[in-house]
Amino acid sequence: MPIWSSEIKELKRLYESIKGQSPDLEKELERLTKADDENMILLYSRRCLEVIITDLCECELKRPRQTEPLKGIIDKLHKEGKIPPNIISSMHGLNELSTYGTHPKDFDPEQVKPVLSNLSVIIKWYLKYKETGIDIKAKPDEKISHEIKSNEDVKKSITISRKKLAGLIGGLFGAIVAVFAVLYFSSIIGGDKQTKDIEKSIAVLPFLNESPVDSNKYFINGIMEEVLTNLQKIKDFRVLSRTSTDQYKGQDRPTIPEIAKKLNVNYVVEGSGQKYGNNFVLRVQLITGKNERHLWAKSYDREIKQTTDIINMQSEIAQLIASELKTIITPEEKQLIENVPTTNLTAYDFYQRGREEERKFSLTNLSAFSDFSISSDNPSNIQAIERAKKMYNTALKYDSTFALAYVGLASVYWNKNYYKEYFSENFLDSVLYLAKKALSFDNQLPDAHNLMGMYYGEIGNYSQALEEFDKAVRLNPNDWMAYFEKGDIKSLQIAASLNHGSELPIIMGSLASLYIDAGFIEIANKSFEYLKIIGEPIQYLNFAAYGEHKQGHWEKAIEFSKKVYDIDSTNTNSLVMLGYCYSFIGQFEESLKYYKKYVERQKASGHFDLNATHRIGYAYFKNGYEKEAEYYFNKQIDYCNDLIKSDRPWGQELYTYYDLAGVYAFRGDKDKAYENLRIFNQRQQGEGLWMVHLIKTDPLFNSIRNEPEFQQIVRDVEARYQALHERVRKQLEEQGML
Repeated sequence: MPIWSSEIKELKRLYESIKGQSPDLEKELERLTKADDENMILLYSRRCLEVIITDLCECELKRPRQTEPLKGIIDKLHKEGKIPPNIISSMHGLNELSTYGTHPKDFDPEQVKPVLSNLSVIIKWYLKYKETGIDIKAKPDEKISHEIKSNEDVKKSITISRKKLAGLIGGLFGAIVAVFAVLYFSSIIGGDKQTKDIEKSIAVLPFLNESPVDSNKYFINGIMEEVLTNLQKIKDFRVLSRTSTDQYKGQDRPTIPEIAKKLNVNYVVEGSGQKYGNNFVLRVQLITGKNERHLWAKSYDREIKQTTDIINMQSEIAQLIASELKTIITPEEKQLIENVPTTNLTAYDFYQRGREEERKFSLTNLSAFSDFSISSDNPSNIQAIERAKKMYNTALKYDSTFALAYVGLASVYWNKNYYKEYFSENFLDSVLYLAKKALSFDNQLPDAHNLMGMYYGEIGNYSQALEEFDKAVRLNPNDWMAYFEKGDIKSLQIAASLNHGSELPIIMGSLASLYIDAGFIEIANKSFEYLKIIGEPIQYLNFAAYGEHKQGHWEKAIEFSKKVYDIDSTNTNSLVMLGYCYSFIGQFEESLKYYKKYVERQKASGHFDLNATHRIGYAYFKNGYEKEAEYYFNKQIDYCNDLIKSDRPWGQELYTYYDLAGVYAFRGDKDKAYENLRIFNQRQQGEGLWMVHLIKTDPLFNSIRNEPEFQQIVRDVEARYQALHERVRKQLEEQGML
């Protein structure tokens, strides 16, 4: 007789009492009471809990559960006071122990008893809840604290990240330097949680292509990326992005311990393969990062007859690695990992080829982080993105329901048409259509939700954008892009922990933008020093110049930018910074010299950052070129008005109105200057330290600087800065950084 026989007897009694009341629960409970294997008992116990939680999610949280993990829903029910604390405890206990049944491994049979006991408690409470409809919330006098982000905070977080990624407004220095991510990696923040997060941290290195022809590289790369993506779907893992490991291609890469140390991971997956005709051979192994001990390895030699010959192998690798690392894969994760995106082998092959071409486009654009004059208009980018489009369309000819191919087309459309359609009425509507089309065939695609989130952020629907990013994270807990796009402090920290590639500076830059503006310069300076060690010289110098500029240290910013100019006289970041800072210290000839070089470089690249044209106009005016000055001032006015009319979010931000006010004030049109300044002041956004320095010293406002209304606006800006400083100070204290 099993040691849990009394618990089973009690559950049989409950089973008899619920017949006809809850068919789903009745079915799982019947299976549980008839099971004679401890693993199956744990499995059906968990399924009983899933039935109850799914119902509570719909009844109490007013939404379907979909694929969200049980723990997340239990936490939400607890946070919102929907379930008594004792029931919450039983739910957590059952959920944690019963996972041994969903992914069998060694455990103590004694652990079955508390699972069954907890299930009995939960079912008894649930039956009472269903029968009487009583209020199941916590007692009124039990205070439950929530941290609710206001709509304005959501708006700020999303727009900050989108601005950095697209590089349209403030594009000249979109990649601002790091703050919190650096501290995260160096254990300055994170504490016990950090140790837990990196315990099962994995880097998947590029697989070596040993095929007789290089044209099969896309196939080996595709397998590597799917193995990585499958591992990313397991919440207990921290899996770095592909761009984090792209630097380690080829056989001449550093040793495994060196790579693991640099990437801050404990495990490394490496592989090699070759494809010849319809056959392929693949070898994959899991290695400890610290001492290069081989934990697991497996070889595959298969003929490709159908897509499942590839997809099943990819999912098996992820599950075997999870088993080796004693990680429980939830049923939801298993479903995501084993999903077959298409049964058409030809469609899948064209999709893999398209993704490889799109990746060439993405990698080329990453270099633009050091110089934004590099654009998607250069020939190699155009060719790659056009080839990707052709491959995705061909894939859809063979399978018109292939959701991933629609996601690929949506991404291609975004990359091709973002700038072209920015002022159009139907701005990127095709992206939304294609992403929705993809989700209509497969509603578990994080990349589709990311694209939809980015789209909604661009049109100003911030709450919907955040909802889409949250969906992406639920489907892929290691999706750095979704965390980055969410833009809040915690999400950006997570994004930085998941991406050690070329995007890392821009991720950390969003954090720096918050903390430098909040006046915590010492923390920012630590980041600059870190970047000096790991970054490219030009990258570090540009970031350092920008940091000094934000503090109003014009001479120091010039010093850093001149060093960039000495290395690369065509770098647009340094050219515009030199033009800007020389103007603020009154050296107008030097200012105009660098602005002219900047304009030449912009024209050569095919893109022109219109956001700085009023500063160029001011430099021309101070050098006696009034006609040229008027041209650039008018260009700035037209640009700002186009932004406002387009109803794009950036056009409604306070800085658009600030720039308009500056031009009108300089021209002596006080009425229009104050009209725009009042709108600027009414926006009530949390301006940072840089805006305090700017509005106090901006020469465009010299004609009205001493007037009472302007001085009141300056005081309002200072007050908002102080409020921002205080909010961030509290967050820093909570993180143990102050």
